Amino acid sequence: MTELAEDNLTPELAELPDAVADEKSADKVDWLGELRGLVWMLLAVLAFHSFIAKPFYIPSISMMPNLLVGDRLVVSKFPFGWNWASASFHVLPRGTWRVLPGTPKRGDIVIVVPRNRTDDLIKRVIALPGDRIALIAGQVILNGQPVPQQAEPDVQLDADPELMCGERQIKQWCYDDFTIEPRTLPSGRKVIDLPTYREVLPGGATYLIIKDNPNDPFDNMPEITVPAGHVFLMGDNRDHSADSRVPILSDGLGGPVPLSDVGGRAEFVTFSLDGSQQFNPLTWWQALRSGRSWTSLRAVHLTKGK
Repeated sequence: MTELAEDNLTPELAELPDAVADEKSADKVDWLGELRGLVWMLLAVLAFHSFIAKPFYIPSISMMPNLLVGDRLVVSKFPFGWNWASASFHVLPRGTWRVLPGTPKRGDIVIVVPRNRTDDLIKRVIALPGDRIALIAGQVILNGQPVPQQAEPDVQLDADPELMCGERQIKQWCYDDFTIEPRTLPSGRKVIDLPTYREVLPGGATYLIIKDNPNDPFDNMPEITVPAGHVFLMGDNRDHSADSRVPILSDGLGGPVPLSDVGGRAEFVTFSLDGSQQFNPLTWWQALRSGRSWTSLRAVHLTKGK
């Protein structure tokens, strides 16, 4: 009876079970293929991050007024070649090797990995290999010549009340370390006015620096010669920067740094947040600082470099 019933089925009904099986097979997820695609995408991102460019966040006041806490910027990896510091998350062991090596120009802003740390710092190149550098009362003496410092009008910055610093210690308001107190404008806006100078390096690279403490312990330094394959780095916020003037034990760079520890050059700001943002991305819009996006970080040159 069963055989007779099956014989009487139309061709369409007889093929129905096979069609259902084919549809179920088509709906089956190829988890191995999906995982393989995810791995390739992750490798592509890491390769771009290591060889081309990476995002960077400014967590401290050491590069004010040119870089503000909360700035997000792009750092290019290729201008000076590649080394262990180029790799994403510094997964490679520290070494002195370099591939297609290059040397920064005076005035470039670079990221560097200190000898005693694994996180990146961001500073400005002041002296190149072979340069002689000293400091007298806060003025850079480069190859025996004082680097000009011209007084500029005080830079006026918003005293962002929710801007916190201190990734390696208890967080505090970022501007607590300044010797100058914020003031309130008639409009109710709170600002901080900081003494500003324009520095001009040999070759014409020029930028603004801040000096608010006339008694800074690192304002004086005897002359040294930058060794081959090294650069001398300083922050633009001179009295609040742990840079090449500052010993390693004080979280500074401990003198000139090898180019094999330089991981790239800062190019431009993508956007900047004033510290009032929360985890909810919808709060970021109100925290955006106006006028910061797409700001170039390349030093302006007044004259042609030699």
